[in-house]
Amino acid sequence: MVINLLITTTPEIPGYRVVEVLGIVSGTTVRTRGAWGRFLAGLKASFGGRVDAVLKEVKKAQDEAIQNLIENARAMGADAVIGVRLEITEIFEGMVLINASGTAVKVERVE
Repeated sequence: MVINLLITTTPEIPGYRVVEVLGIVSGTTVRTRGAWGRFLAGLKASFGGRVDAVLKEVKKAQDEAIQNLIENARAMGADAVIGVRLEITEIFEGMVLINASGTAVKVERVE
């Protein structure tokens, strides 16, 4: 039995064998930036270069979606989530939906 939940983008985990597929699991979050933040990001983008404030918000949103994925996988009784994908979709101007999804599985260590 695995103590911590393993998460990977690959379909297999080296050193482990999938013993049960529990199903698709996902974690989602929706984020928005205020008008002032969008204005400043737009100014920065118009002059070129990296928009650190936006990158920081995207990273926080990805982490939140992954944390939601972990909680949902644990609720299913999973030891691991394989084949994890992150999708970011703008649903309204300035509002993005971040979804992390994968396959919740039970695994055992291979000797």
